[in-house]
Amino acid sequence: MPPRLKLLCISALVGLVTQAHLHAQVPTRAQVDDSLSLQLPDDPAAIIAVVSRSPILYGDLSPKVDARIQEVLANTNEKIPEDQLHFARVNLIRGLLSQAIQNKMMRESFLIDQVGTQAAEKRDEADAKLTSKARQMFFESELPELKKQYKVEDLTELDSLLRKKGSSLAARQRDFIDAMLGHLYIRSKVDREPKVSIAEITEYYQANQSQYERPTRARWEQMSVLFANFDTPEAAHKAIWEMGREAYFGGNMQAVAKEKSQEPFASQGGLHEWTAQGSLASDQLDQQIFSIPLNAMSDIVEDDSGYHIIRVLEREQAGITPLSEVQDEIRAKVRQDKIAASQKKVMDEMMVRIPVWSLFPKDTPGAKPLPISIAGRITATKNR
Repeated sequence: MPPRLKLLCISALVGLVTQAHLHAQVPTRAQVDDSLSLQLPDDPAAIIAVVSRSPILYGDLSPKVDARIQEVLANTNEKIPEDQLHFARVNLIRGLLSQAIQNKMMRESFLIDQVGTQAAEKRDEADAKLTSKARQMFFESELPELKKQYKVEDLTELDSLLRKKGSSLAARQRDFIDAMLGHLYIRSKVDREPKVSIAEITEYYQANQSQYERPTRARWEQMSVLFANFDTPEAAHKAIWEMGREAYFGGNMQAVAKEKSQEPFASQGGLHEWTAQGSLASDQLDQQIFSIPLNAMSDIVEDDSGYHIIRVLEREQAGITPLSEVQDEIRAKVRQDKIAASQKKVMDEMMVRIPVWSLFPKDTPGAKPLPISIAGRITATKNR
């Protein structure tokens, strides 16, 4: 496989797991070389991050990475150089670790909210109680979905199938518990239905008025015959004339268009929904659509492709969409902006509140490098 294609395979690996680091771009040679300075442990029990008092082990994430790499290698049926595999493995781990850290941080924040400054014993009791409730929810909601997805009832068989995907029943349960407690934390802090006042809607409308400018546009019906479908222009003209006559006396242009027209919208009865002036490929049709009287069949219009008859149903001049027509849309947008701002505030506060040590501290705002005593073990396992 050419080097460029091999790098594309590697970019596919990292791009499907996270957009945070490489944005699914093809890695450069320099990026691959830089990754060689980053060591990963061989021991699944090696700690690669600590969130408050909760460690994250290399073995929590590495099976997912190995499964993904094996999947891509099987699909490409090519040997990928070790340095590029290392690049992919490092970046997959980094993406998964960032998400795992965030989930642990939300779980820890929720727990702190429950126990405050109480003694460690009380904290452990609360943690066990919350974990038990979340575990029950896993068995009541998540497990049935997994059985349905993998079409099995036996838990041992389900665990085996999950392991082939780089997971396990225990890992899915652990991830579910962290995600559930994190969800409860966010829900307790973020109002999912914030109020939006008329003043806020008006302010947004005035500040973003360019979004609501609309061009001159029209809706119309059309019947067409194409020169390519006839031996002579005269034959094409006769066909469109007969279609026009049938529509005029029958009073149903869409019915005739659906049966006999040869343009792309014929199956919809030749109905063209709102289209901006100047956007049509045919200058002749564009000129007619934006000049003839409404609700009257046009004369036969000729352009480079064939003959056409149109009837304009509605036409609007360029202007600004009134606030009354878009206020519901703006209300939803402002509401989502408020929710996003509230979530960001919660996450920013959480970053300050929960201490984090990571093998890749730059990937998590506020994180610190792993203590030498822990990072040293990673180096030791690598050099064994």
